[in-house]
Amino acid sequence: MEAISAFISTINSLVWGPPMLVLILGVGLFLSVGLKAMPIRKLGAGFRLMWKGRTASNAESEGEIPPFQALMTALSATVGTGNIAGVATAVFLGGPGALFWMWLTALVGMATKYAEAVLAVKYREVDERGAHVGGPMYYIRNGLGKKWAWLGVLFAIFAAVAGFGIGNTVQANSVADVMEASFGLPHLATGIILMVLVGLVLIGGIRRIGQVASALVPLMAISYLLAGLVVLAINAAEIPAALALVFQYAFSPAAAEGGFAGAAVWAAIRFGVARGIFSNEAGLGSAPIAHAAAQTKNPINQGMVAMLGTFIDTIIICSITGLVIITSGAWTSGVSGAELTSMAFDTALPGVGNYIVAIALAIFAFTTILGWSFYGERSVEFLFGVKAIVPYRVLWILAIPLGSSLNLGFVWLVADTLNALMAVPNLVALLLLSPVVFRLTREHFANQQAGN
Repeated sequence: MEAISAFISTINSLVWGPPMLVLILGVGLFLSVGLKAMPIRKLGAGFRLMWKGRTASNAESEGEIPPFQALMTALSATVGTGNIAGVATAVFLGGPGALFWMWLTALVGMATKYAEAVLAVKYREVDERGAHVGGPMYYIRNGLGKKWAWLGVLFAIFAAVAGFGIGNTVQANSVADVMEASFGLPHLATGIILMVLVGLVLIGGIRRIGQVASALVPLMAISYLLAGLVVLAINAAEIPAALALVFQYAFSPAAAEGGFAGAAVWAAIRFGVARGIFSNEAGLGSAPIAHAAAQTKNPINQGMVAMLGTFIDTIIICSITGLVIITSGAWTSGVSGAELTSMAFDTALPGVGNYIVAIALAIFAFTTILGWSFYGERSVEFLFGVKAIVPYRVLWILAIPLGSSLNLGFVWLVADTLNALMAVPNLVALLLLSPVVFRLTREHFANQQAGN
């Protein structure tokens, strides 16, 4: 077992190493340049489309769920432990400068997420149940041709297996840990409660997931943001100094301070980029699976809605977490992960802050389990057909209490590795299909301008 673990650790260090981070950032930068920074320039238009897409008109009826619900389903899977524990780990290991590199990752990641959703809607299919299905495996097969189909198969295998770790057992374990620490609830009890709640939602398929996500995601995100803003208001005097630290340590080594061991610039870049990608999933290829189910006939409009996911996840939610940690001074305490975020909130809101983080983490993880269940189902459907969906769903639900009770060091390692491997087929497809994205985008805005 130790030999297997060491082998997977070696692969993990490669797939999350400099080449992968450069590849993900490089593809995002290439798409940003090719799109002439359209995702940043049209951010306001994206929010207007999101608001308009809360319900779909009859003219836009192709698909299962309204565009807003598609975005919320994607966000339900991305807004998770990465926004609380991941940001804290990045700041702990890379210093305050890591937050700057998370922002940079998000800005280029918006172009990546836009391209993913455009291709997902453009190349989606209708399965034997009449449901619209799409994602990297479909735009690889339908966009690049059958000679590339093996690459789509690889993506589907990685996604179907990785989901049990990154989107299921690891999330359940995080919730169980925080529920026991904050409320004394046993791990298994948390797992059983989660299993029942998830099972009730999954019975209804993507429509039920979309409905629950569109209710829970805005509620949990806004509640967490408000709590974070209250803490920042209390620590207002420290905000200028915190921002100065972010920009200073993005380009110069962070000196050792208190329990913080110090970090080189490379550590800020590495952990900022890696945790940024882990949090918003731009380039991994997961979110377009949800966006393919949107009730729309316009790939560009859905792409503009999709790119907001990266902005909301990293530029807004992760920034609040990062600034709360830095302004509180807790980043020098020697504590890491969710415990660091909890300490930062509790410093400003004694006796309350730790409960806010505990509840937020539990809801974030619950919605992540829902979102990733959909990704896994679509992946096994691509591999084995619709007959595989129910068995996969049953296994998914049964894995939750198991994950809540076990030591998941090895599971996390395997899932984290497969999660990164998902990005490789997806990034290859994005590069090869980028001319399609650029052409569709040019035509859309040319037609829009002509109409005006």
